[in-house]
Amino acid sequence: MEQLNRIELRGNVGNVRISEAGNGHVARFSLATNYMYKGKEGEGIVETTWHNVVAWESKAIPDLKIIEKGCPLYVCGRIRSSKYTASDGTEKQSFEVIAGRISRVVETETLH
Repeated sequence: MEQLNRIELRGNVGNVRISEAGNGHVARFSLATNYMYKGKEGEGIVETTWHNVVAWESKAIPDLKIIEKGCPLYVCGRIRSSKYTASDGTEKQSFEVIAGRISRVVETETLH
């Protein structure tokens, strides 16, 4: 059986931190995605999820400068989990998206 670990996200960038890593650079940023649905009373509800993303400078991602706060991005990658011990001694688990491809989303206006 073939295994698959792939995620595709389209959302808006929150915080961005780009730092040097060896001979290249790495970007760590948050990406907000929205899911919209109707509540019990028919009202529109927007559920926002924040994703932690790591992007390494590479042939597939040559320019990390496209990652700016507020800009819409498409991210394709894989999910990685890690466990750590918090300062209070409890064990925690976190998830992050390791980006394999990133591109800016061009917003287009839909005509009715």
